[in-house]
Amino acid sequence: MLAIQMRGITKRFGPVLANDRIDFSLEQGEIHALLGENGAGKTTLMRILYGLYHADQGEILVDGHLAHIPSPKEAITLGIGMVAQHFTLVPPLSVAENVVLGYTKGLRFDPGAAQQHVAEAAARFGIKTDPAAIVRHLSVGECQRVEILKALYRNVRALIMDEPTSVLVPQEVDVLFETLERLRGAGLSVIFISHKLNEVMAVCDRITVLRQGRVVGTVDKAATSQIELACMMVGRETFGVTRRGESPQGEARLRLESLSALDRKGLPALKEVSLEVRAGEILGLAGVSGNGQAELARVLAGTLKPTGGRILVDNRDLTGADPTCFLVAGVGRIPEERHESMIGELSVAENLVLECLDEFTRNGLLDRRRVRQHGEQLIAEYQIKAQPTDRMRTLSGGNVQKVVLARALSSKPRVILASQPTRGLDVGATEYVRDKLLEQRDQGVAVLLISEDLDEALALSDRIAVIYEGRIMGVIPAGEASKEQLGMMMSGAWEVTRGETEN
Repeated sequence: MLAIQMRGITKRFGPVLANDRIDFSLEQGEIHALLGENGAGKTTLMRILYGLYHADQGEILVDGHLAHIPSPKEAITLGIGMVAQHFTLVPPLSVAENVVLGYTKGLRFDPGAAQQHVAEAAARFGIKTDPAAIVRHLSVGECQRVEILKALYRNVRALIMDEPTSVLVPQEVDVLFETLERLRGAGLSVIFISHKLNEVMAVCDRITVLRQGRVVGTVDKAATSQIELACMMVGRETFGVTRRGESPQGEARLRLESLSALDRKGLPALKEVSLEVRAGEILGLAGVSGNGQAELARVLAGTLKPTGGRILVDNRDLTGADPTCFLVAGVGRIPEERHESMIGELSVAENLVLECLDEFTRNGLLDRRRVRQHGEQLIAEYQIKAQPTDRMRTLSGGNVQKVVLARALSSKPRVILASQPTRGLDVGATEYVRDKLLEQRDQGVAVLLISEDLDEALALSDRIAVIYEGRIMGVIPAGEASKEQLGMMMSGAWEVTRGETEN
């Protein structure tokens, strides 16, 4: 029996046809993957199902009955939950308060009971979180876990999951998939949105691919392959970006010496971190979200002051320097949250010069003609699907990331800090971003790649460092590393000794 049917769903935003007569069905007890490039219409379709958008045409049936879903509240009432790509949590509240928000009975709220209930639910679903923690103090990955728990806590029968494994080590992914299998056996239906085709093939029953707002096809997992799915998504047959042999490595461009820092709670987040990134190499930093990666990125961007140790860029001491000093020293930044590094109401061209406004200012005024010309040049060079005058908020995730890349790389950096550079991107955009990082490496730039995607770290890195609870567990040549070994290090179960570590 079908849990959900979407028939002939059409949605327009002005002249843009986001969904074009889409048919989609979800069976009871099925895990159904929804694939497609950024801008293919996946998010729009799911927002219609969850009541955030209203279709211009088409109908939705839930459990065989015609359903009107004017809001997320009605969707939840019908048993449809969603873990959104952009979080819907309330930062000042605790994890427990966020999870039970809008799902309590009566006028009195018992914080202790809520924390107990949420802790029990977290244990039942195998999701590691602290019910008493304040959400604004959590990392991006920890917030994602709370979103997943929030949806499951409401006893939904159909759950939309967007990139649920991006913060997990391989062993935890296996546990999540086992949990999904158990939930599926109990009748839960899941729409699984992921850009990791190996995950789709591992856990899903059927796969629907969207391209340019239309359904390309729906296939059984047993009747397809990763290559065929990727071809359906982007319309070509060659995929994958890996290191192109060994690159001549030079001197250490970036050196961290016993670097320590505190998190937003005032607790130690970095504990005497020592690393070096050489010219012409990519050093991957792997770890489960919340183990100090975000604080390290902030320290290297100049937005968090270290409490100890030193930062050297080309032997220049930048310990405690402000963001401008890091930019002047040749550190290009690709931040974890791309939307936070942009101003949505400004144009694409204006966002492209945010970090170098002095170069486009004459007599205290912005030279808008030069800004536009600069924007046109970078839009063409980086294949950004936008006009210089378009507002940033109108761009898809993949194109926003291309703007971030263009801004960072156009300054000819000597060191690049790339933090989760492909999170949430589709196959085509991911390939593009990874290829650009490899180009920089081959041109002699030192690249520090902070990634929770082990496949990405293994494919791009020359060496891989693992961070756990703010400490470096070891540094291993990528060619000698395995997922199992890295997973054990990421969970703190094993540490490479100094003699074993190639540094």
